[in-house]
Amino acid sequence: MKERTLLLKNKVALVTAGASGMGRAAAELFAENGAHVIVVDMDQLQAQETVDAIVKKGGSAEAEVLDVRDLKALEKLAERVTNSHGVLHVLYNNVGIPGAAGMDITPEEWDVSMEINARASFFLSGYLTPALKAANGASVIFTSSISGMVGSPFSPLYSFTKGGVIALVRSMALALAADKVRVNAVAPGSVDTPGLKGFFRTDDEAEILARKTAYQAQIPLGRVSQAEEIANVVLFLASDMASYVTGVTIPVDGGLTAK
Repeated sequence: MKERTLLLKNKVALVTAGASGMGRAAAELFAENGAHVIVVDMDQLQAQETVDAIVKKGGSAEAEVLDVRDLKALEKLAERVTNSHGVLHVLYNNVGIPGAAGMDITPEEWDVSMEINARASFFLSGYLTPALKAANGASVIFTSSISGMVGSPFSPLYSFTKGGVIALVRSMALALAADKVRVNAVAPGSVDTPGLKGFFRTDDEAEILARKTAYQAQIPLGRVSQAEEIANVVLFLASDMASYVTGVTIPVDGGLTAK
């Protein structure tokens, strides 16, 4: 039997919000494909659980616990990664929150969404650019959203931040192409993760089920996605299989934006 090809063998990958949901799914898949994974999250327990799960399966990983709103902490993270590994082959800027709904929001709510959904990934990418360039072939991936492509009537602020990610991806792809750094994004639709409740704006399980059912009826494939399905596309973008792909945002939405 032919030995399975490890798409990220001997590479170093960093995943923000890597301790749960899409981030954890991507971190585990990266490790399964041979990468050493740096799991960045503010939840120390979940971050260590993710690392332990990876190591238990024979993979290699480490945890970094910080709040991505702290730019000094991000800068120090980049320094540690560079000093420890010298290079970074894959940067998955996955961190994000639903944020406040509607137009009647406070300046504080605005700041939190901007800091987490936009500022953190922008600055971390900048801090890690030397390590990405040193890899002589690297991939930066962002998690955007279909709400950044078509707009959300419920969360204009979320659409604003995620739409900005798409524009950033195009700009960074052009800026870093000569340095062999590819920059792309995935734009998930609804994903069955612990964070799904935040998008439905309620903790009522019955109401969540009702809204989830109504949303699913709009999806051509008839269901929400699983975190692993998003991670599969992220792995493709991270690997040399996507060696000629840069500056694009791929919807992973069951056909919702095709309508």
